Amino acid sequence: MDSAARVVAWILRLVVWLAPIGMLYAQEEPKRFTVWDIHIGEAAADIPKEFAAYACGTNGGPPSVPLENFTGFMKCKPETSGLREVYFEYDDELEYRARALDLRADIRRYAGTTAFEFPVVASVLFDQAGRARGERLVTDPRQQTSRSRIEFWALANFLRQRYGNEGWDCKDLPREEGEGPAGSLFIKNHCEKRADGLHFVLEQRYFQRKGQHFLDPFTGKPDTQAYESATRFEIYDAGLQVKSDSN
Repeated sequence: MDSAARVVAWILRLVVWLAPIGMLYAQEEPKRFTVWDIHIGEAAADIPKEFAAYACGTNGGPPSVPLENFTGFMKCKPETSGLREVYFEYDDELEYRARALDLRADIRRYAGTTAFEFPVVASVLFDQAGRARGERLVTDPRQQTSRSRIEFWALANFLRQRYGNEGWDCKDLPREEGEGPAGSLFIKNHCEKRADGLHFVLEQRYFQRKGQHFLDPFTGKPDTQAYESATRFEIYDAGLQVKSDSN
């Protein structure tokens, strides 16, 4: 085989070897629908049907009455605002695929129902006509993700950045009897903001309640879970007069 033929043969082998890599990079990253794919004003029937475990919500708590999809919102009891809360979870197909292949980065990306990798209880609030007039996210200690419960208060900081750090009206809430700092921090605030036709309500908690101590005063044993750490976030149509049902 002369030198020219060798070059041609080498190029052909290189093309065959590189083809699978080119096909891999040509593939689009798989899409997992999240709360950010649901928009205020959408009709229940028009929201992407890519979610799971629909149920009536419990003010940011665990699910109650199971539903087939978002269009079953009328089976849910209205809140004081008149809106009806529908709980949902993200589809877990991509998470299970990543676990089967032991793809650590993808497991972290697709694990659970999350916002910025923080586990959340997610729900949509519908009016009588079936329009999404609000959304709610509350950190969820039931789920196991890359974020530990001690970090849950920090989700509020990510949400402020997502919707712009400017324009928030924030106030520190008073301490109730026995409440105190967790370590050196006591965070208990309520923030609101109106922008782009939306009304944002954001609450952040990190402190110890009465009776909570990192070191048990009676046994001397450590209790690393003795603290409150949470973020609660709500978005509403700014045209609604809504008072949050948060505790």
